[in-house]
Amino acid sequence: MRRRSFLAVAGWLATAAVATLIGVAAIRWVGESIAGTPGGVLSQEEVERALASPAAPGGSAPAATGTGGPSPTAGGSSPAGTRRAFATTGGSAVAECGPGGARLVSWTPVPGYRVSDAEPGPDDDVEVTFTGPSGGFELKVRCVGSEPVSAEDDD
Repeated sequence: MRRRSFLAVAGWLATAAVATLIGVAAIRWVGESIAGTPGGVLSQEEVERALASPAAPGGSAPAATGTGGPSPTAGGSSPAGTRRAFATTGGSAVAECGPGGARLVSWTPVPGYRVSDAEPGPDDDVEVTFTGPSGGFELKVRCVGSEPVSAEDDD
């Protein structure tokens, strides 16, 4: 009787382990195929490369991560060369300049931080605040000509 109980417990544990591994693999596979990148997060260099590449057909340039902010549409993007990526200790954002002024295209906090306030615009100046263990980091952007610049770049 003891041997039968042991075999039942061992079989249950083996089945649970195999099912867990299959589930984790399936979630990882589906997540990567949806996001296009492991975890769905792009590095600052990947964001800058995507912004530097020519606009996609239909006039829409690639967005950074698309989290937190509005996404550009094929008919609603600005002329090429008016987008720029910005980074702070708390997170990063992509901004563009258009007829209505500055607009935050997307913003993403780094792990451990969250967005505590965002004013995406379009307006004369737009901002996003990331809050986390090291405090708050505000990123303010405005347009100079047709180029977005941060408050630090403009001072």
